[in-house]
Amino acid sequence: MCLAVPARIARIDAPGQGTASYMGSQVKVNLSLVPQARQGDWVIIHAGFAISVMDEKEARETLRLFKEMAAAFPDEAA
Repeated sequence: MCLAVPARIARIDAPGQGTASYMGSQVKVNLSLVPQARQGDWVIIHAGFAISVMDEKEARETLRLFKEMAAAFPDEAA
């Protein structure tokens, strides 16, 4: 199963490419679907692509819920 995960754009590396940060990790991300995204913006990442820009409050709430689910099912989160 795949999830779309909120992440914050740490930097723009090249046109359409960047590095995003979430839950303690940094990942390369394709930004071509969200050309309006800028460093510091929160985006939804799915399969290596940022698919939409979201506000920080919603991103943090979603990450909180992911952590809560992982804590409730520790054997599944590994």
